[in-house]
Amino acid sequence: MNSKSIHYPLYKKEDTDAFFALFQNNLANFVVIAVTMLGMGFPASIVFGKVIPGAAVAVMVGNLYYAYMAKRLAEKEGRTDVTALSYGISTPVMFVFLFGVLAPANALTGDPELAWKIGVAAALLSGLVEVLVSFSGNWVRDRLPRAAMLGAIAGVALTFVAGEMLFNTFSIPVVGLVSLAIILVGIVAKVAMPFRIPASLFAVLAGTILAFALGYQSPGQISEGLANIGFYPILPTLAPFEGLTYLFGALIGILAVLIPITLYNAIETMNNVDAMAAAGDSYDVRECQAVDGVGTMIGAFFGGLFPTTVYIATVGSKQMGAGRGYSILNAIVFGLAAMTGVIAAFSAIIPLAAVAPILVFVGMSMVGTAFLSNDKKYYPAVAIAMLPYLANYVMTRFNNAAGEVVANISAGIVPLGQGAMFTAILLGAITVASIDKNFKQAIVFSLIASLLSFVGFMHAPRLALNAAPDFTIGYLLVAVFFVYALFKERSVTQLPASTSANKKIAS
Repeated sequence: MNSKSIHYPLYKKEDTDAFFALFQNNLANFVVIAVTMLGMGFPASIVFGKVIPGAAVAVMVGNLYYAYMAKRLAEKEGRTDVTALSYGISTPVMFVFLFGVLAPANALTGDPELAWKIGVAAALLSGLVEVLVSFSGNWVRDRLPRAAMLGAIAGVALTFVAGEMLFNTFSIPVVGLVSLAIILVGIVAKVAMPFRIPASLFAVLAGTILAFALGYQSPGQISEGLANIGFYPILPTLAPFEGLTYLFGALIGILAVLIPITLYNAIETMNNVDAMAAAGDSYDVRECQAVDGVGTMIGAFFGGLFPTTVYIATVGSKQMGAGRGYSILNAIVFGLAAMTGVIAAFSAIIPLAAVAPILVFVGMSMVGTAFLSNDKKYYPAVAIAMLPYLANYVMTRFNNAAGEVVANISAGIVPLGQGAMFTAILLGAITVASIDKNFKQAIVFSLIASLLSFVGFMHAPRLALNAAPDFTIGYLLVAVFFVYALFKERSVTQLPASTSANKKIAS
């Protein structure tokens, strides 16, 4: 420990660029949240009066704490070049909460306010689980195959993120295609935009200007957006407790989505903190997971319903030479933006087709990462883990309105889509174990799948005993087959050794 006194600045000029990079990342998420929830039928009073301020509280708490952690690390190591961790709403988890928690809660209850209460209860529970995981995160990480976890998330990314957002991109092609081209050239090809404006911001600006110029957005929407400017107080709420009664009642099946995605979120934080350590700033992973969980829980008590995480963009902030000031500024600006209705104004003025291409890129990057983060031999595991969410997408998008159409395509679509996160992870894990010829592990995963099918976490519309008997028996038979494979593999591996010994005796 270096005890010499240092001056670690509260703000420096390098923090400005890092702030804009972090701000636009969070802003894009806030706009997508607002537009998506309004499209689902949630009233503006809930979206802008409760959800956005609550999410802003979570962002403020985490950013300020990570600025404090940076100061503590700087003083401990006697360095002034420490960079605070970037923090905000987890983009993949946000989409899972929107379409895997909020949408089904709204569809099943028919009451947007009750669905919001269930959502904040889910966020509270997710934050609590992440705090608990902070004590055992390494144990979970060591036992859950990376290919299975990332493959499951890639399934969400391909369908609900990249797929859904590409549909929105093509809804106004003159706007969406231009914005998509800017994202491809600026972010993928890394070509600088005019005046060195960040590519994602330039895409939104260009798309919005085109939408107004060509008549897809009317001047009245500017007035509508500015009409949202006002005062939205950040007030605490007991809604999470009311929502918990439903979450552990009629909607307990949502836990099948909640628990795996929270584990993913904790691992995402772990990986991003590890990446920062490689860049030179070593933070305590367990403390960071706990901060993310506590931030999510505090946000829930103010109406927010989206888990938060450490961003991989922190490494970029480190390369910019940022300190802690950008994190503090992000907290202040988001607090003000939420309370004054600026985010509400942006949501009314900016067309979704202009924002959607950014999320298309995010989704495809997540799919690419799922493959690039694994050895080539595990690609089949990644691919099979993605498919349950394709079924889940078809099921949730079309089954209510046209159930007979989905049934006529295949009787397996709906059960494969039910509890898709668990199914994806376990199918991926079984495939990884098979590739590694670790048939003991394959037996364990098959038995877990059988148990989850029996109680209804997978392949069933609700929790109940003997909820999916065909799948329960099917996974049990798979486990029995893996017992055969285990003994067969043992006999094959032992054979060369005994044959070799016989040859030595003969010689």
